[in-house]
Amino acid sequence: MIQLKTIDELRLMKQSAQLVSRTLGMLAKEIKPGITTLYLDKLAHDFIKDHGAEPAFLGYGGFPYSLCISPNEQVVHGFPSKEEIKEGDVLSVDCGAILNGFVGDHAYTFEIGEVKPETRKLLKVAKESLYKGIEQCVRGKRIGDISHAIQAHCEKERYGVVRELVGHGVGRQMHEDPQVPNYGRQGSGKVIKDGLTIAIEPMINLGTEKVKFHNDGWTVTTLDNQPSAHFEHDVAVINGKPVLLSTFQYIYDALGITSDEEKAFQLDF
Repeated sequence: MIQLKTIDELRLMKQSAQLVSRTLGMLAKEIKPGITTLYLDKLAHDFIKDHGAEPAFLGYGGFPYSLCISPNEQVVHGFPSKEEIKEGDVLSVDCGAILNGFVGDHAYTFEIGEVKPETRKLLKVAKESLYKGIEQCVRGKRIGDISHAIQAHCEKERYGVVRELVGHGVGRQMHEDPQVPNYGRQGSGKVIKDGLTIAIEPMINLGTEKVKFHNDGWTVTTLDNQPSAHFEHDVAVINGKPVLLSTFQYIYDALGITSDEEKAFQLDF
């Protein structure tokens, strides 16, 4: 059952989402060749705890870390490790925090130095598709409208849209109804209403959409070992329109990036 949120609950959810945003912004300053993803995990864990929250991923379903860190061909749910990040890598960092009883959960794929042009384009299109999906998160539309917008934008460029992993409702629990696939038919699925809160998260592959689930029970890689990109925002529907609870602005401030991509989805409430 979908749990629609009140405006007071949405204010609390924005605080938890923004803490995740600040955590990713802090990590953006540290991500560079030669550092380990275990180091990033420790930084994120301590930052979240220092701000009065709990890492949402740590212990969730037995997951042993505070971050999911997925380099290159890893799609999602990668384990932090002692392996050093290298020039030319891409690194998906998925972070969650529990604050005031609500979960914030979102992700960004980072470029490490100079990456291949075809990989950079993959990241660009995947992030564009996130906002294409958010545009459809309007009262009266349906979840399938979000899914179709993401799929159409990515498949136009012949990228693989992962089927086995989907976005989801978010709130007091990390995974709530409804599921939000990154593929689907326009006009299908649940009707979007005010108070809906979802995590929209395109997972897009340079090659095939097919993936491999590994024996650790978590790590997912592309079947052809080509790179994957993952971007995620927490979104609420307020007064009939999509409003971002999370932001990439802290990342952009750290990396010196100028962008107005979030402007249409911002609201003070």
